[in-house]
Amino acid sequence: MGGLVAGITGYSERSGKASVQSEPASLVVPLIISFRSGFTISLSTGPDGGEECTDFVAGLTSGPVWIGSTGDSECIQIDFTPLGARAFLGLPLSEIVTRLVPADALLGPQVRQLRDDLCATDNWQVRFALVERYLHGRFTHAPSPLVAAAWRCMVRAGPCLRIERLAAELDVSRKHLSRQFRHEIGLRPKTVSRILRFQRSLRMAHLAGKRADLADIAAASGYADQAHMTREFQSLGGMSPRALICQ
Repeated sequence: MGGLVAGITGYSERSGKASVQSEPASLVVPLIISFRSGFTISLSTGPDGGEECTDFVAGLTSGPVWIGSTGDSECIQIDFTPLGARAFLGLPLSEIVTRLVPADALLGPQVRQLRDDLCATDNWQVRFALVERYLHGRFTHAPSPLVAAAWRCMVRAGPCLRIERLAAELDVSRKHLSRQFRHEIGLRPKTVSRILRFQRSLRMAHLAGKRADLADIAAASGYADQAHMTREFQSLGGMSPRALICQ
């Protein structure tokens, strides 16, 4: 499932203490199946409010996500790449962008059966095996070759690749590329490039730790200056670079 699934993670919490945490914008589409109480999720609307969710798919978003937990949660999370989500879900990701969609509304009774099977055991190795068996052979709806090629070029080249150059390399107009890309992936190429650059700078900041030189990281990441990077961190991560480093 290389290039289709970014990771499969098991999560268990028994603190009994309610909490809210934020997650910065990312380029994965998660399918979450809960075994105990669900979560309260806010997509780009701030930490207040949100939707009660148990088994759901979260579309891509260009801002932070706030996750509320009761402190008594257990779930498994399958993180699809955008190409993987497009192939697995069988619909353009523009239809679920910045949305939380019940899993069974997208995936039918098979995902309900998967949840029942996962709940029937507390052995995580068995759970992961069940998920892998469920995923096998279901990536049957490939995106357009143009969008797939554009996505792979952007991931390979990183945030410094200009969209005009990418369109020229693919022998299409920028307008046509942006329209097709947004339809299939859910976000514009420029937005994806912003998130790629943000993720790169955040990785650099985490590696440097509390002594990170933010001006150097901004320059190395291609931002105009440190203030530009700080604005992007606030927009995509919901907080300042220093706060995200310490999170």
